[in-house]
Amino acid sequence: MKALVIGGCGFIGSHVVDRLLRQGHQVRIFDRHEENFRLALPGVDYRIGDFTDKSAIADAVQGVDVVFHFVSTTFPSTASLDPQRDVQENLIGTQQLVKVMLEAGVTRLLFLSSGGTVYGIPERTPIPETHPLRPISAYGITKTAIEHNLEMFRRTAGLRPIVVRASNPFGPRQSHVGVQGVVSTFLNRIANGEPIEIWGDGSVIRDYIDVQDLADFCALAGTSDKGGTYNAGSGRGTSLADLLAAMEKVTEREIALEFKPARAIDVLVSVLDCSAAERDFGWKAERDLQGSLQATWNWILSLKPAAVL
Repeated sequence: MKALVIGGCGFIGSHVVDRLLRQGHQVRIFDRHEENFRLALPGVDYRIGDFTDKSAIADAVQGVDVVFHFVSTTFPSTASLDPQRDVQENLIGTQQLVKVMLEAGVTRLLFLSSGGTVYGIPERTPIPETHPLRPISAYGITKTAIEHNLEMFRRTAGLRPIVVRASNPFGPRQSHVGVQGVVSTFLNRIANGEPIEIWGDGSVIRDYIDVQDLADFCALAGTSDKGGTYNAGSGRGTSLADLLAAMEKVTEREIALEFKPARAIDVLVSVLDCSAAERDFGWKAERDLQGSLQATWNWILSLKPAAVL
């Protein structure tokens, strides 16, 4: 199978590329820049361009069997700063992607949605895929709108989408600039001896998943014939306070904390019910939090000059 991975040089996309290559698939990557943390992979067809560039996207989809869509030009923490840009680049951009796919005769699409934002404040946890979609952030609203558009294209134009609602992935190759990914951001600050900012009192609960587990599922789901929507998380909730305690144990360093007022866009509890993925694909997250934190910490230390440590 020949796969186009849009965002294949990014954090999640690069791990999915690894899985696809391991499974013997041909891979083409479309991204706006090369990978930050490793050299180009042999045998991969790299296309550098902007997701909103229609002609570049139209050229990239030619001759592929499946498209993996991992690109988002915004993050949960930044989308609300410019909701119009979020809609224009991500919602309209995805509509444009589907249009050129269908014109090229490509109907299979995996879209990475956000299990942590599309449900809003949950009525119950763990949250199943059948839970109402009531996002309270601009990021979640746009992800939900994209999902609805994909369903429309499925019904009216023959698109064969599968949607993966990921929880909070972390692991090696995740950027640690502070806009997304508390694990990599926090561990990087610990490595640099910098304090960590906490929004609220640390009681917020999230479902953290090792990126390798998520990549396993995305590669499996995208190359299958199944459609629908699937949660992909660990199915376990961890409070921010407990996460920080685990980080102290892994890093063997005392963490300096700075507390700030809680934010209105933050859902207090978000844990995903992933039983549908296990039922239909035989998949469930296998890696434990402590071991995954250790692997991420080791990777971050490998990037640091000895003087910093």
